[in-house]
Amino acid sequence: MDDGGRIATNLRTMRILEVLGNADRPMTPTEINAEIGLPKQTVHRLCKTLVAEGYLVKNTHGKGLRPGRRLRMMASGILYASRFHIARHQVLLELAQQISETVNYVVPEDKGMFYLDRVETDWPFRVQLPIGTHVPFHCTASGKTFLASMKPANRRSVVASLNLRKLTANTQDTAEGLLEELDQVASQGFAIDNEEFVEGMVAIAAPVHDNAGRYYASVAIHGPTQRVSVESALHQKEILFEAVRKLQMALFP
Repeated sequence: MDDGGRIATNLRTMRILEVLGNADRPMTPTEINAEIGLPKQTVHRLCKTLVAEGYLVKNTHGKGLRPGRRLRMMASGILYASRFHIARHQVLLELAQQISETVNYVVPEDKGMFYLDRVETDWPFRVQLPIGTHVPFHCTASGKTFLASMKPANRRSVVASLNLRKLTANTQDTAEGLLEELDQVASQGFAIDNEEFVEGMVAIAAPVHDNAGRYYASVAIHGPTQRVSVESALHQKEILFEAVRKLQMALFP
């Protein structure tokens, strides 16, 4: 049983729906609360509201509550939306098989570029950057594709706000130098990380755009310098571009 006092107010309804969603039978508010541990009056009040709004319905054959039409429709919608994740991962998988290196799907967040999805290489020696990792904007291929997607004035403003910390001997740690590189990235449509984030690692990334041409995410390939050089990464860019095209078609039909 959860400690009900630790459940945030805006999550209490979700916990009720989660308990019912995992049950194989209708449940009364008292039975639901045995899994949650909220004040009795709170659970009864929230269940009553969920019934009134159509998310739950009273069981027609005995006591208890079961999912209503709105909850079933919401669950169906979530499952339908998961097709985007499936399609995205399949494209990443195909790309990883073609190049035999790790492929990442990366999105920007406040803390930096966020590794949302990836397919690992089969090589025993590899650079570990697991899903959930945040990496800097200024010295990663994915981060530079994001920065380069901005209008020049916005780009200058964001770069001025960044901590251009030097992580390796190759890290670009001046705003002027980074802005010059970002102009090139914007023109060529891809970015290179030449051991700028991690010594001994090379990466190449290209942006994914929505139907309006706005930046949405980056697809990045990285590997250790024992297998991947800047030259070999550049030889893979057309394969990377094709994967990006497939992603855009899957995500924005």
